[in-house]
Amino acid sequence: MDTEQSYHYSVIARAIDEISARSGEQLSLEQVARGVGLSPAHFQRVFSRWVGVSPMRYQQYLTLDHARTLLAERHTVLNTAHEAGLSGSGRLHDLFLRWESMSPGEYAQGGAGLEISWARLETPFGPAVAMATDRGLCGLAFTAETGEQEGLDDLRRRWPKATFSEAPERVIPWAAAAFGGSGETRLHLIGAPFQIKVWEALLRIPSGHVTTYSDIAEAIGSPRAVRAVGTAVGRNPVSWLIPCHRALRKSGGLGGYHWGLGVKRAMLAWESARLDSEADAA
Repeated sequence: MDTEQSYHYSVIARAIDEISARSGEQLSLEQVARGVGLSPAHFQRVFSRWVGVSPMRYQQYLTLDHARTLLAERHTVLNTAHEAGLSGSGRLHDLFLRWESMSPGEYAQGGAGLEISWARLETPFGPAVAMATDRGLCGLAFTAETGEQEGLDDLRRRWPKATFSEAPERVIPWAAAAFGGSGETRLHLIGAPFQIKVWEALLRIPSGHVTTYSDIAEAIGSPRAVRAVGTAVGRNPVSWLIPCHRALRKSGGLGGYHWGLGVKRAMLAWESARLDSEADAA
C-alpha cells in the first residue's frame, strides 16, 4: 500500500484541524500551509496529487456547511437511485466487488469457528487495520484518530468467538483493490439481519452523493426505525467500502462516524472534489 497517500492524508487531517479551529474564516494558502508546517508550494503539490483540485477549492469542501450543501444538491433517495442507474456510477461499483453475508444462525454464534486474518495498511485516509475471512474482507478500521490498538480491539469485539491471526498475505490483496489497486475486492459481511439490510442500502449510494438515515429506513421498509438505522450504520464493520460516511442527519449535520468525524469529513470532501474535477474535465 502506498505510504505516500497516507502521508498526504496526514497533511489533510492537520489542515482540517486548522480550518475547524478557525471556523468562519476564509484562510489563505499561506495561512493553511503554515498551519501544517509546509511551504505554500509544497502544500499545493500535496493537495493536487491527493485530490486533483486546489487547496483553496478543497477548503470549501471541508467546511461545516458542506454536508448541508451535499444534502441540498446531491441527496440520493435510495428507493429510486437504483432504478435510475445512479448506483452504477458509484465508487464501489467501479470496483470488481463481490459480497456475501453470514446467515442469522452463523451471526448468533459470535464468530465461533471463524478464522479471521488481519493486517496493517496505509490508505488515502491514513493508517488502517483490515480483517478478512477466507470469503473476503470483513473489517476495515481507520485508525488515524482512534489508534491502532483500539481499531483492532473494536473489530475483535464484534466476533468474540473467532480466532484471529496476523496474516498480511491473506488480507492485503483484497484491501489494496479496495483503494484502487488491481484485482477484485470481496466482502464477507458479518452482522445481524437488520444490519445487513442497512448495509445493503448504503451500497446503493453513489460516490459524491449522500442520503439520510430516514431515507435508509424508508428504503428498507422500516420508516419508523430511524434510530435503529443510525445504530446499524455506526456498526458497519467495513468502512469506506460500505459507505456509511455518506449517511447524514436530515438537518444536514454530519452525524457521527465511528472512526472520527475528521475522517468522515475528509472522505466526503475527497469524493466531492473528485466528482467535480471529473465534471470539469468532461
